[in-house]
Formats: sequence, structure tokens, C-alpha cells
Amino acid sequence: MMALGAIFAGGAKHGPLPGLMLLLTLVTGMVDAISYLALGPVFVAQMTGNVLVLGFSMAPGSQFSTARSLVAIAAFLVGALAMGRAQARLGPHRGRQLAAAGLTEFVLVAAALAVAILHPEPAQGVPRYVEIALLAVTMGSQSAMARRLAVADFTTTVLTMTLTGLAADPMLAAPDRRRMARRIVSALGIFLGAAIGAVALWRWGLRVALAAPLLLLAAVAAMAVRLAASKAEWTGPAAGPPVPGG
Repeated sequence: MMALGAIFAGGAKHGPLPGLMLLLTLVTGMVDAISYLALGPVFVAQMTGNVLVLGFSMAPGSQFSTARSLVAIAAFLVGALAMGRAQARLGPHRGRQLAAAGLTEFVLVAAALAVAILHPEPAQGVPRYVEIALLAVTMGSQSAMARRLAVADFTTTVLTMTLTGLAADPMLAAPDRRRMARRIVSALGIFLGAAIGAVALWRWGLRVALAAPLLLLAAVAAMAVRLAASKAEWTGPAAGPPVPGG
């Protein structure tokens, strides 16, 4: 069995980024569980699923909400646009890019938690839409950051291409086995995050469920702030094209 350290060894190319991207993948699963089960049904990270939900909402008598889906899609795009522009201004240093994204996500999820604390559960009316918007902006920001950092097999918010590569690519040499392991771990990360978010909602409610990804984001942001001053080779521009979605 391949050692866990080998799966997340970024080396000179990616440094500590793979491990941090896995934490953000867990955040994705938690946040989408919260949005779908407590605020929706609507996704705030999986935009392929959300476009499908938008289509489902067109059916008469559907349980899906056109308005909530549109708010999530629009907010996701706003987050991606804002983070893309911010990271372009930050320059190619990937440590600073991660720090900016991590701090932004922490503030946004903290704001969503504040809304949940100030309003009774389950979220209804305007507070519900505010929470959807805040979480979707968070995930749009994270997706833009992951695209810019370009850590292979860790898009943090989408799995279609990851699962396609897992099934379609040959598993031959050791580097290929490491990539396969990363893809499996990435898929399991979203699954585990979703399970944690769902169980937290069921046992303790929305406020505790939102506190879980907030703690992970605090850890990522703290580590990223330290890495922002690094001059290691991995902090330079990522080689190759940005990581695609799917």
C-alpha cells in the first residue's frame, strides 16, 4: 500500500499544497451538504449539479427552487470573478494566492455562521438566500484559487474529470500510481466532507455544521499566511495549463 506521505508529497513542484487542497476538498463536501440539506435543495460548489437542479425546478410542482439555484450560480460566478482578479494582482506567488483565498473563505463562512446564529433554524426567507449567496461566493473563490494553483487531481470542488481520469488512465509506473491514489483520496475527501456535514446537521443543526468547515478554513488560512513569505521553488507559477473543471 502506498504511504500517505507519498500521496501528498508535492516536492519542488507543489510543496505543501496537495495536503492543503485536500482540506479544502473536505470543506467542499461539508458546505454542499449544508446547502443541499438545510438551505436548498441547492448546491453551492458543484455547479454541474446546480445547473441540473435549475433544470429540474422547471417542472410543475417541483420541490426545487429556481430562485435559489439562480442565486447560487450568480454568487458562485461573482466569487470566481473576484478571486480571479485578486489573484492576478497578487502575482504568481502561489503561497500568497492561497493565503488570500483562505482568508477570504474564512471570512465568508464566518459571515454565514453569524447569519445562522442571528436567525432561527431552519433558515427561511432573506436569511436563507444570504447564506446561500455567502457559501456560493466562498466556493466560487475556492474554485478560482484551485484553478490558479493547478495542483493536479485536486480541483477541490469538481469530480467528473477526476473520476474519468481514475477510470480511463492506465495505472503503470509509480508516478501514475501516485496520481491514481490522489484521485481516489480527492473523491473520498468530498464524500467524507459531505458525510460529516450531513451528520452534523442531523445531530446538532446548522450552526454547528457551519462551524466545522470554518475550523478547517481557519487551519488552512493560518498555514497559508505562513507560506505567503516562502521563497521555495513551489511558490512560483504552476507549470502547464490551469486545472480544468468537470
